Amino acid sequence: MNAVGLISNCTMKPSCRILISCRNSSFFGFPPAKCHHSLANYSSKFRLNFDRGSHSPFPILGFRRIISDTQKNFGLPSSNFGQSRVISRSFSLNSINGAVSVVPRVVSRVRDFSTSVEAHVNDSNFEKIYIQGGMKVNPLVVEKIDKDEDIASDEELRIQVGGKNVKTENSKGLNVSEDGNPESRGKETDIKKEAWKLLENAVVTYCGSPVGTVAANDPGDKQPLNYDQVFIRDFIPSALAFLLKGESEIVRNFLLHTLQLQSWEKTVDCYSPGQGLMPASFKVRTVPLEEDKYEEVLDPDFGESAIGRVAPVDSGLWWIILLRAYGKLTGDYSLQERVDVQTGLKMILNLCLTDGFDMFPSLLVTDGSCMIDRRMGIHGHPLEIQALFYSALRCSREMLSVNDGSKNLVTAINNRLSALSFHIREYYWVDMKKMNEIYRYKTEEYSMDATNKFNIYPEQIPLWLMDWIPEEGGYLIGNLQPAHMDFRFFTLGNLWSIVSSLGTPKQNEAILNLIEAKWDDLVSHMPMKICYPALENEDWRIITGSDPKNTPWSYHNGGSWPTLLWQFTLACIKMGRIELAQKAVALAEKRLSIDSWPEYYDTRTGKFVGKQARLYQTWTLASFLTSKMLLENPEMASVLFWEEDYELLETCVCALNKSGRKKCSRVAAKSQILV
Repeated sequence: MNAVGLISNCTMKPSCRILISCRNSSFFGFPPAKCHHSLANYSSKFRLNFDRGSHSPFPILGFRRIISDTQKNFGLPSSNFGQSRVISRSFSLNSINGAVSVVPRVVSRVRDFSTSVEAHVNDSNFEKIYIQGGMKVNPLVVEKIDKDEDIASDEELRIQVGGKNVKTENSKGLNVSEDGNPESRGKETDIKKEAWKLLENAVVTYCGSPVGTVAANDPGDKQPLNYDQVFIRDFIPSALAFLLKGESEIVRNFLLHTLQLQSWEKTVDCYSPGQGLMPASFKVRTVPLEEDKYEEVLDPDFGESAIGRVAPVDSGLWWIILLRAYGKLTGDYSLQERVDVQTGLKMILNLCLTDGFDMFPSLLVTDGSCMIDRRMGIHGHPLEIQALFYSALRCSREMLSVNDGSKNLVTAINNRLSALSFHIREYYWVDMKKMNEIYRYKTEEYSMDATNKFNIYPEQIPLWLMDWIPEEGGYLIGNLQPAHMDFRFFTLGNLWSIVSSLGTPKQNEAILNLIEAKWDDLVSHMPMKICYPALENEDWRIITGSDPKNTPWSYHNGGSWPTLLWQFTLACIKMGRIELAQKAVALAEKRLSIDSWPEYYDTRTGKFVGKQARLYQTWTLASFLTSKMLLENPEMASVLFWEEDYELLETCVCALNKSGRKKCSRVAAKSQILV
């Protein structure tokens, strides 16, 4: 097993550090007085090697102790949390070409050597971790794990092709032809070659290693704003494209570096990110030092520089989803078992599962906190966030190291999963039958047995919906709050509800039926509409604040976004409707290259390139590539979606049941499943 060398700090090469602000200066436990807008510099003097005789291949980032029962249960940091520490006993020091690298010796079974906090917090060797060099110690070690025969034997992926088991070797170089026989990677079309070239040109390097892709790479754009940054949500299709191609280094680096940028300081003051929040994006900046020396720094944006100054709720959720996908597609589960990764994962969960002034199991968020990052009237409990939240909880339940320190968190996850699935399936679902029920709602009901639990007035049903919804289809509405149902169809939330099995099997099938029946409205000339219908006239003025970019049928307000293509493809493969995905990909393939891979399209039918759309948008071309690879090898898609979890249907977390005031039943939910 080999490791990739980290960059040196010699004269003509950049050193590396994290750029942070003074308000977060206690990041990794260092006192505010030492804040110099940097976290750590890489040393150029040593080559570190792990001793095979040690108990576990600890990462460079370690933690001395966890304090109090609460912190043990939820992974909360102590006052010394996150201090940069180096293992004291297991290194041999060498200098090779002025570079620093960490080479762990071969371990036969990675998953037997978990580096979770709980697994080693009482280990005598854990207390031997100490500070060396203070601010000069870099807390991140980026390792590149090459193929190891022992690991591969335990973690290899196998798929069924033509009735036979086929070893995927972590998906690298495997395609499946239309007749179901495995074959080597065939000739790529000119469009695919162009897309791959553009994707590779969009790669951002930090200290010589790839760490992500810029949002857009249009050479003619004189005002890139923040499109020259690496966004967590934008990088997801790029990461999947690289993973499906067998290139995992960039994804591993991305996961570890964004973990370093996570807000680790608990704050309550204004304009500061909460503990556990992942940044929306980051930028690699080159900072001159003296003479011909310079260094690279990572500069995160938590929303304080974004339009609207809204924190990105979805970044941490996408990070968790990508972490699981990395393990599933590479077979390398050691990353998710690292002590820093486990702790960062718990911090995100704690941020999402914290108590608040809310009665619902869904997440309460502000407008613009997700892919729709401008004011569009989605404040409250938008479907997109709930679907991603549900997916992240299911991912976390798979990846968390279960022990005495995390069992309470696992219980909280299971309870929230059960409550959230019931809440969304029961109250967000709309089809012709439910429409008739809402149409005859009685209001002002005060009782535990009320039918109209959210006091929805039937007059809220829009006229367009009565004639639009098909007999055999349905969908999950965009938002639900007291006396308010947002009946707009939001594509990402509905697609991800299919992928994560947030909806019932019957509901998932109905969503695709609706998309097929309303193809001209939701797909037409370019897949897919981000939402339908668009806000127009007075609604547009009031709800968007007269946003000139979100005019009707443009951008977030009914624009067509090709980046939704990979999620549509994944949903179709899961539900056995591959022909729909093939039809959508074929539509996109005809135009994307000709139109220079734009960010979005305008008008009701998506005929025109968006009036302010960036060209050579990275997640547009990455989504196209991911969709193509998933269609060429549908078996690989199975590790990226979830099937129905029947155990959740057995769990009742109704607070009324616990208080004895009313007995809760899951019969209604089960009846929807067992069809």
